[in-house]
Amino acid sequence: MGQGSRDVDGLLRMTVLGPGKVEHICATSLLTVMGWFSCHHIIEFPTKQAICVSPQIPIASVMDAEASQLCIDQAVVFIEDAIKYRSIYHRMDAGSMWLYRWYYSKLCQRVLGFTIFLILALAFVEFPSSFTRTADVRYRSQPWQPPCGLTETIEGLCLLVFLVDLSVKGYLVGRAQLQQNLWLLAYFVVLVVSVVDWTVSLSLACEEPLRVRRLLRPFFLLQNSSMMKKTLKCIRWSLPEMASVGLLLTIHLCFFTIIGMLVFTIGEKDEAQDKERLAYFQNLPRALLSLLLLLTTSNNPDVMIPAYIQNRAYALFFITFTLIGSLFLMNLLTAIIYNQFRGYLMKSLQTSLFRRRLGARAAFEVLASMAGLAGATPETVGVNPEDFLRVLQKTQLPKIHKQAITQKVRSYEGRPMLADEFQKLFDEVDKGVIKEHPPKPQYQSPFLQSAQFLFSHYYFNYLGSLIALGNLLSICVSGGLPCGGVGGPVLQPAFPWTPHPHTVAGHNGKPPSSVTLQVFLVRDSDLMPGQRDDFVLGILDCVFILYYLVELLLKVFALGLQGYLSYRSNVFDGVLTIVLLVLEISTLAVYGLPQSGWMPKQYGPLSLWDMTRLVNTLIVFRFLRIIPNVKPMAVVASTILGLIQNLRAFGGILVVVYYVFAIIGINLFQGVIVPPGNSSLVSNNSSAPCGSFEQLDYWSNNFDDFAAALITLWNVMVVNNWQVFLDAYRRYSGPWSVVYFVLWWLVSSVIWINLFLALLLENFLHRWDPRSHKQLLVGTQQITYQMSVELMFRDILEEPKEEELMEKLHKHPHLKLCR
Repeated sequence: MGQGSRDVDGLLRMTVLGPGKVEHICATSLLTVMGWFSCHHIIEFPTKQAICVSPQIPIASVMDAEASQLCIDQAVVFIEDAIKYRSIYHRMDAGSMWLYRWYYSKLCQRVLGFTIFLILALAFVEFPSSFTRTADVRYRSQPWQPPCGLTETIEGLCLLVFLVDLSVKGYLVGRAQLQQNLWLLAYFVVLVVSVVDWTVSLSLACEEPLRVRRLLRPFFLLQNSSMMKKTLKCIRWSLPEMASVGLLLTIHLCFFTIIGMLVFTIGEKDEAQDKERLAYFQNLPRALLSLLLLLTTSNNPDVMIPAYIQNRAYALFFITFTLIGSLFLMNLLTAIIYNQFRGYLMKSLQTSLFRRRLGARAAFEVLASMAGLAGATPETVGVNPEDFLRVLQKTQLPKIHKQAITQKVRSYEGRPMLADEFQKLFDEVDKGVIKEHPPKPQYQSPFLQSAQFLFSHYYFNYLGSLIALGNLLSICVSGGLPCGGVGGPVLQPAFPWTPHPHTVAGHNGKPPSSVTLQVFLVRDSDLMPGQRDDFVLGILDCVFILYYLVELLLKVFALGLQGYLSYRSNVFDGVLTIVLLVLEISTLAVYGLPQSGWMPKQYGPLSLWDMTRLVNTLIVFRFLRIIPNVKPMAVVASTILGLIQNLRAFGGILVVVYYVFAIIGINLFQGVIVPPGNSSLVSNNSSAPCGSFEQLDYWSNNFDDFAAALITLWNVMVVNNWQVFLDAYRRYSGPWSVVYFVLWWLVSSVIWINLFLALLLENFLHRWDPRSHKQLLVGTQQITYQMSVELMFRDILEEPKEEELMEKLHKHPHLKLCR
């Protein structure tokens, strides 16, 4: 034996013990020295001492219970990180892992989420308060204002929770990672500014003119969502391309503005006739704003009509501007955003897959070290199934997923699991579980068995959907067909029928010898309660509700109570049926049985008409049961519901944008919109110009409180009549207000709407891929699992290479691997 081999053998037999708690467990390292296999396992201590283990030494003397438990705990954390697609770059000692699991527990995350919701919701309560019945400045009463210190106390508690959150995150990732994480550094800056501003508010007795911390509150929502961070990163990548299109739009606007100022010039002879320049091309800013509004088509054809009246050739100017700007450049912007986000879903899923594989591989290396110490060979090194089952029991997973993984592990019959086999275990987590329905009750009678088969058949559901459709139609049309008479209307209008001079009127001015077809929603909605005849509709409601009750009882008979409740559609139908039954019984108890000319007096807070409208509203909701019974419609509905999960991040981005612009709008325009001084103008706005803010009664669109600001921004985002807002705020607050609304239009209607459209197309196209379309249709009760989005596209994604995974693991600052 050479000197090198004796040194290695001596190193393998050397044991250095030291005090302290075990911090790091390294995975197995395979060494072949002089024809035999040695496993080199290193355990670091806080005192930086190490323990080196040889297979000749008994395992119990070196790898004690504490070290073995640490391996299990590390594997648990890595597996939970892999399942939740979290980063594994955090501390791995026993105390830190306990803190880490506590931080990501359901209770802690719910408290953090509630805190974020609470601090955002404070904008509705604090000054200016939104607690008024109406936002109309003419009728709004003095709102309740919280006393100084109430909302500040709640906000202080929220900031304290965020401070604890930042401290825990900073400790877990370590100082080196903290200094490189821009989001955590920004978190620290936002907290410092918020605490300073909060202190200033208390020192000034809540009389400060500006609260900067209100603008920073949405950051707490952003930093808590990884999907929102990815979305902002993609938006930042798209900014250069969007800026190029924006430059083209600016050149387009300026070019046509100058052309318009030159073409629509008022001469000396026709100054009294040509009003188009005075209206839309009075000066350069006015002309630029007019064409910007035309770009959004909100003032089309208003801006064109004055010129078109004078000369029809002027229409070419506006048509050319609209074609280039609205149809080409604006759609080009949509195409650029879609091109930037094309494959965004795949990139996100690819990143998630890499995190899944990296966390699983880290767990494999930790557990494989235990198997290697037990005397494994290089060909059979892997994870002991019993060790993995111990880890699995401590992992926070749904019970059904644990059972599926356990069953797959048992199939290896006790042999060590290799890396590929270990990775495939976690594909079970991506499978959505379809609830198995309880067995049907058993009946001995052949008649009852036939009845059970009949009422549990899906054709019976089709019959119920057909009845629901008939009920919906009866709400609109109830009565019979005309059976004679000349000159009488078939459908009664909302106004009284006036007989033709050559027609003999019947009783009460109705057409003679006719049974009128009553249109419930068309006619009766315009009549006073004392003029309505609810006899036919009341009878039909009783009949249909009775059928719904019989249907419920028959399904319970056929499926059993537990089987009936196991279907969400049945629960939906059952709840509505019970509510309808209670309302109908209450109506009959108060007003009696329906009869001809049924117009009873009102008893209590609800009249018969109100009760009927409430019942019919619930019947309309019950009609939604038809969606699962039509397969194409069910596929579309399931696709839309599935998109919600992938688009939540973009909804969060919209919340952030709305919040920031609403706070800015309150600071800029609070109290700007004032009610007219003459009280007669409150009820009479005929003197206001047609189409103006005052004539349209837009008084509730203001920024006097947070809730009103949100509604105002929504109305502007829709860009319908948004020129009314621009004109009003320009008159009430000054021309600089146009900048605020144009910026809001760019951010909301241009960038965010196009971004949402691009991602909606991306998700929808992938959802309607032939493979995914087929998988959505084959979902039956016999299938145990349903593919999730991650598993649906797993064959499209590229599996990470082992070299990439090991390279990332070797860069882990708190985990030292020996191979």
